[in-house]
Amino acid sequence: MGSIGLVLSLIALSECAKAPGALNNAVPDVVDFNFHVKPILSDRCFKCHGPDAQKREANLRLDTKEGLFQHLKDAKNQFVIVPGKPEQSELYRRLVHEDPEQLMPPPNSNLSLNENEKQILRKWIAQGAKYRKHWAFIPPQKTTLPKVRLSDWPKNEIDHFTLAKMEANGLKPNEQAEWPKLIRRLSLDLTGLPPSDDLLKRYLNNTSPNAYKKLVEELLASPRFGERMAAYWLDIARYADSHGYQDDGPRTMWPWRDWVIHAFNKNIPYDKFVTWQLAGDLLPKANKEQILATGFNRNHKITQEGGVIDEEYRVEYVTDRTNTFGKAFLGLTLECSKCHDHKYDPISQKEYFQVFSFFNNVPEKGLYGVIDLVSLGDPPNMILYDKTIKDTLPFINKKKGDTAIVMIMQDMPKPRTTYILKRGQYDLHGDSVKQGTPKSVMAFGNQYDPNRLGLAKWLFEAKNPLTARVFVNRIWMEIFGMGIVKSSDDFGNQGELPTHPELLDWLAVDFRENGWDVKRLVRQILLSATYQQSNKIDAKKREKDFDNRLLARGPRLRMSAEMLRDNWLASSGLMNHEIGGPSVKPYQPEGLWEDTNPGRGPLMFYKQDRLQKLYRRSLYTFWKRTAPPPFMLTFDAPMRDYCVAKRVMTNTPLQALNMLNDPQMLEAARFLAANLLKEGTNPETQIKKVFLRIMAREPLEKELKELSQYYQIRYQELAKDRKKAEKLLAIGEIPQAKGVDMAKCAALSETIQIVYNLDEAITR
Repeated sequence: MGSIGLVLSLIALSECAKAPGALNNAVPDVVDFNFHVKPILSDRCFKCHGPDAQKREANLRLDTKEGLFQHLKDAKNQFVIVPGKPEQSELYRRLVHEDPEQLMPPPNSNLSLNENEKQILRKWIAQGAKYRKHWAFIPPQKTTLPKVRLSDWPKNEIDHFTLAKMEANGLKPNEQAEWPKLIRRLSLDLTGLPPSDDLLKRYLNNTSPNAYKKLVEELLASPRFGERMAAYWLDIARYADSHGYQDDGPRTMWPWRDWVIHAFNKNIPYDKFVTWQLAGDLLPKANKEQILATGFNRNHKITQEGGVIDEEYRVEYVTDRTNTFGKAFLGLTLECSKCHDHKYDPISQKEYFQVFSFFNNVPEKGLYGVIDLVSLGDPPNMILYDKTIKDTLPFINKKKGDTAIVMIMQDMPKPRTTYILKRGQYDLHGDSVKQGTPKSVMAFGNQYDPNRLGLAKWLFEAKNPLTARVFVNRIWMEIFGMGIVKSSDDFGNQGELPTHPELLDWLAVDFRENGWDVKRLVRQILLSATYQQSNKIDAKKREKDFDNRLLARGPRLRMSAEMLRDNWLASSGLMNHEIGGPSVKPYQPEGLWEDTNPGRGPLMFYKQDRLQKLYRRSLYTFWKRTAPPPFMLTFDAPMRDYCVAKRVMTNTPLQALNMLNDPQMLEAARFLAANLLKEGTNPETQIKKVFLRIMAREPLEKELKELSQYYQIRYQELAKDRKKAEKLLAIGEIPQAKGVDMAKCAALSETIQIVYNLDEAITR
């Protein structure tokens, strides 16, 4: 049997996915405006009758309470909605009208309502048409824990909310996952790495009732936790090691990345973590760490191309900071308001530029420097001397004597005047504006200073409805693969509704009340019975809840791009565990940079690193914006051109080819094979150790049998063809171990490659 055939054979032993069953679309007994009515209006009506005044038809707004209950412009005795009377409500009458000229939405709009949606609107009106402000703009409140029938199942408050939802939908939770799988799940979720040999040795046979909690605490305290958390924050911060645009010269922002790792490990409260990044330079007696954190605002693309219009690009940089602020911290699509009022959310163009004004005072130019001056940072910047690092920033991993200049934030003594830009064009000035925020979220009152520090204080005001919700949802997504709000980057009218709104609000308030403690939040989720469930799925759950939105089983999702590669490095023993420092250039296809971006400057050609730099964690891989690491892109990492709060997940043939042929995987497999052969054990024992290293368990009898048979077949073939064995073992930079039988090493290496490709091996 060939290696691909064996992979497919072994995968067949695990669960197989089937098409999702349809969700229950019955009209609810009590129709809620936010959860049943507004999504229909937003999707079908707001384009012509929403917040955007320029696109509004018939002077009719359906996105406000006043608009929904107003009388018609040409018929004062007729109203859009008459509470309790659907047939007298013009909105409902037009939805069911038989005359195409009167029907809404118009047939030529390619929008329509199905019968279920029409009945939801009719029932809402009949029940009194109770209006509510958009759910995400209402400050969260803690509700009492819901009552559940399976009262001995919950381990903490989270479980009351999830179990109540399961029971309401006729589902029961899964049993607790097997201990080895929980060990691996926790290790991947908290460190991004598989459990080490030492950790497995200490915990696999630990039957203490406190073993699980002890393991959670040990992993939370690991320095790998900061690296795991930093990986997703780099997407949000649009971190890269080059400037972007066509010339795409190098930049030095990795000391800021070192700070992010340090901040998560130190468990700096989220309010400080964000405030320092937004406005650390404006804090009273700001220290160098707080100022370094503001590099977050300078991670955007910067041009070095001659002939550009300076002001055009400077405005682009401010725009990027504004859009990033909206998506990263508010979960809103602020960018949709730059050229006109938002079409779906109550955010005006004026309010967009009021937020814009907070970030418009940096003493910067649109065109940055000369591309060959690679050591310089676009001012304002911070020069990191050896003494500075030793005395105040010891977490920065900089070699003694090297120069590192990091871009930071600073405001001009005299603020720029900010104008509304007509159609978003940099040179079409409209009215001037002062600093402010969308009133629909929370007005920016006089109690806040009109600068970035005031904006940060506004962000963490107890009445702000979004900040805590957005972050709690994002952490939930990192652990379960999907947020309580699926559209974690959009909490607006076009975003998804939360599956467990009371749970989201409870967690958000609890997070704020407990000092914005990130590790405490993560601990809460991991100690829940919800998280500890087995991820097995039966026919009923597959049909009723294919995507696991009801959380009646444990999380099961493919590893991120970083985790996949790091899993090879860590399990094989190749990984260099050094924390922080400059980015490195591991294997990638030859000529890729030259083919994708034949520009000029120091990054025209890719110079692969050597020795231990090759085996750094994927977090430290050099990120060139015009040619990002190909393995990362193949497995759905973003380009880092702009803020990304949620990665998409795809399944492509190229991913399968990478998993079977990537040189890093092949090198890891041969390195692990050589080390196992040095121990002098038999093939079956070696395969058992491979499973333990990669999946934290021993193989099933059938798995062991098939893999052992495959090993013997390949060994016999390679023993007759030594040149082929040598070729297989020549992949990668690490020298081949001496005194090891090449045929055995190549055969075991191919066997390990199969294990690396198993569905379970790439799933957390």
